[in-house]
Amino acid sequence: MRSPHAVVLLGLNYSPEPTGIAPYTSGLATGLADSGFEVEALVAHPHYPEWTIKEGYGQWLATEGSRGVRIRRYLHYVPRSPRGIRRLLSELSFGLRLICARWGDPEVVIAVSPSLFATAMATLRLRLTRSRSKLIVWVQDIYTLGLSETGEGSGLVGRLTRWVEAWTLRAADSVVVIHSRFADYVVDEFGVEPKHVTVIRNWSHLPTMETVDAADARKALGWPADVTLAVHTGNMGVKQGLENVVDAARLADERHASVHFILVGDGGERKKLQNYAEGVSRLTFQAPLSNSAYHLALSAADVFLVNEKPGVSAMAVPSKLTSYFHAGRPIVAATDPNGIAASEITESRSGVVVPAGDPSALLNAVLEMDSTAGRTVLYGRNGQEYRNKVLGEGVAINCWLRLLESLTPRR
Repeated sequence: MRSPHAVVLLGLNYSPEPTGIAPYTSGLATGLADSGFEVEALVAHPHYPEWTIKEGYGQWLATEGSRGVRIRRYLHYVPRSPRGIRRLLSELSFGLRLICARWGDPEVVIAVSPSLFATAMATLRLRLTRSRSKLIVWVQDIYTLGLSETGEGSGLVGRLTRWVEAWTLRAADSVVVIHSRFADYVVDEFGVEPKHVTVIRNWSHLPTMETVDAADARKALGWPADVTLAVHTGNMGVKQGLENVVDAARLADERHASVHFILVGDGGERKKLQNYAEGVSRLTFQAPLSNSAYHLALSAADVFLVNEKPGVSAMAVPSKLTSYFHAGRPIVAATDPNGIAASEITESRSGVVVPAGDPSALLNAVLEMDSTAGRTVLYGRNGQEYRNKVLGEGVAINCWLRLLESLTPRR
C-alpha cells in the first residue's frame, strides 16, 4: 500500500563517507525525514574516497536506521582502481542490486547520478513496471562532459554514455542539477524540457564548531608550523590533476620557499601521485580524517587549493568548495578560467584563479596570499558570506520541499 509521503532515495554514496556526494545524499534524506516524509535510502556500503569497503561493513544486505531514515546497504563490486571497465562494472553491479531490491510503492524515487548506469537501470525498472512513482534524477556530475574533459571516453564509449545519460534524464519526471551551467547543458545537449529542470545548489554541510587556533590545530595534526600551509582536501582522482600540486611543491623545494602543501584524502590516483612525489620535501599526503580532525585541518590551513586537470571545466562543481567557504580561508584555484570552479571563486570573491597545469603560477599565488594579509582576510569573509547566503542547507532543503510538493501535492 502506498505510504502518504514516502520517498525512496537511490545512491551509491551515503554517510559515513565524509566527502564527495555522500554528505548531500544523506543530508537530503535526513532533511526530508525531519520534514515529515517517510524516507528509505537504498545505498552501497561506505567505500569512498579510499575505494575499499570500510571496516565493519560489507554484508550482502545490511539494514539500519539513522535520524528517521531507513537505510538498506547493498554489497557491490568496489574496484581499487576505479577507471574504465572496472568503474562501469562497479556501477552495473550496484544497479543490478537496485533493480532486484524491494522498493515498495513510494510517491517519489530520487536517483543520484553518479552513478549514471545504476540510475539508468533503476529508471528502466520504473518505466517497464509502469510504476506510479515520480522519478527525480539528481545530477551531481555530468558523465558525458567528464569523459570528454578527462580524455577517457572516445568513440563508441563516449557515444554510448551520451545516449544513456540523455535517455535517463529525459525519462525522469524532474531533473535536479547543482549549477545553472548544468541546467543549460542538459537542456541544450540532452533535450530535456526546461520546465523539468530545477537548480538546487549543494550546501555547506559542516556543523558550526568552536574556532580552533591555527597553531594549536597544526600541533594536534603534526603539521609544519611557521610556514604557509596550502591544503587540498577530497578525492584524488583523474579530474583533480594533482600532479600539478606535486610539481608546485617540487618547485617550492628548488626555491627554498616557506610553504608546505598538504593533500588530504584518498582516491584512485593516490598511489600514483605518491610515487610521482618521491623526494619532494614540501608536500605531505594525509590520510582521510575524522570529522573532528577535519575541522582541525580547516583551521590549520592558510590557503585552500582547488586543482583541476587541464581541460576540465564544466563536468562538476567541486564539493570541497562548500567546506572551504565554511572555514573562512582564501582559495587558490588552478583551473580553467572559464569553468564552473573559476566562476564560483569569482562570484563568491573568495580567492584567485590561476591557469590549470601551471605549477609556477600556483606556487606564486599561494606565496602572494601570505604576503597580503588584509586581502586574504577579506577573501575568507567573502567565502563565509557566500556560504550563508547562497549555500545554506535550509535554503536547499526548502527548494526540495517545494519541488516534491509540485510533483505530489499533499492531500
